[in-house]
Amino acid sequence: MKYVLLIGDGMGDLPIPALDNKTPLEYAATPAMDRLAMEGEMLLVHTVPDGFPPGSDVANLSLLGYEPDKYYTGRAPLEAASMGVDLAGDEIAFRCNLVTLDHSADGSSVGMADYSAGHISTEEARELINAVAAECNTDRLAFHPGVSYRHLMVWKGSSPRLDPVPPHDYTDQDVTVFYKQYLAVPEFKELLEKANKILADHPVNKARVASGKNPANGLWLWGAGRKPKMEFIKDRYGVSGSLISAVDLLKGLGVCSGLEVVEVEGVTGYIDTNYEGKAEAALYALRDQDLVVVHVEAPDEAGHQGSTEDKVQAITDFDGRIVAPIVRGLEELGEPFRVVITMDHYTPISRKTHEDWPVPMVIYDSRGVDSPGGCGYTEANVKKVVQVNGLELQSGAQFFKRFISGSS
Repeated sequence: MKYVLLIGDGMGDLPIPALDNKTPLEYAATPAMDRLAMEGEMLLVHTVPDGFPPGSDVANLSLLGYEPDKYYTGRAPLEAASMGVDLAGDEIAFRCNLVTLDHSADGSSVGMADYSAGHISTEEARELINAVAAECNTDRLAFHPGVSYRHLMVWKGSSPRLDPVPPHDYTDQDVTVFYKQYLAVPEFKELLEKANKILADHPVNKARVASGKNPANGLWLWGAGRKPKMEFIKDRYGVSGSLISAVDLLKGLGVCSGLEVVEVEGVTGYIDTNYEGKAEAALYALRDQDLVVVHVEAPDEAGHQGSTEDKVQAITDFDGRIVAPIVRGLEELGEPFRVVITMDHYTPISRKTHEDWPVPMVIYDSRGVDSPGGCGYTEANVKKVVQVNGLELQSGAQFFKRFISGSS
């Protein structure tokens, strides 16, 4: 048996007037997912336990069969694992976004103009983070470059008294109260003032401004935590596997769960990612592995950007360039297989942030299921079917056990 978990990050949404009051998932062309839903098992899964933030860290940890209340220590430690940064017992990792901040002329207010600095390229971002590291690294803190706007800062010692927020939750909003938290910590105040000057004077940002792009004129620290201790999926569920993603968060989950992290050239975490490369890598991995997890970030990014057009495109591409070729390849392989189609959480265009609602899911078994869904894959269709079949699972661990064993 081969197992494939396909995650369209943040695909879920609400009806949008510009799409004839359909959700992006309803509006997009999704023949491959619709076929699996027609013939597979529909269910709802609570990926975010009560009391936890509805982030991709918690939700994807849950989708891999782990209980967040036992294993979740923060987002940044997972990204550190992906980047090969081995946290010591006295070290805390912070996710560090390169952002575009709008400072008022008198310095009294700060706005979050862009949480991703215009989806800055990895090459540009690396130059900026390396410049900050060269001037700001100390025996207490160190920067590590990541992908696009997503980077890492490691802090040695006790945790500063902060309650930082994800910048993508506050796009186009006033973030003064949050920014002032950093300024209240002397070492962070010194760091940000120094880093802001380095970023403002850097040729990369001057070139971006000259070409009409958002500059990466600030750092935003959040998602802090210490190194997690996780059992491997193979030990918990008896399957070997691989994980394919563009983002360090998912790669870190792969590392911590004992999955082989497959690197694919040209993946970006947005709509310009290398979909074909991901699909090919997944099918290649399945020659030797039981399980492959393919994560696509683009729908979530489009949701945070508030771009209906990009979200529809991301879902269409997920269906036609990930789901369809992988299912085709599995059928050609000739072995029995199960494929899951899901999102980790909702990222509604109108809200530009995550919601903790139970996610609509399909488990397709090539050998057939007892009660096929009989309709296409949409948020509303899954809810209607679940009202009849009662398949609403309260945790990702329940889902993963059902996925692997065929029962909950």
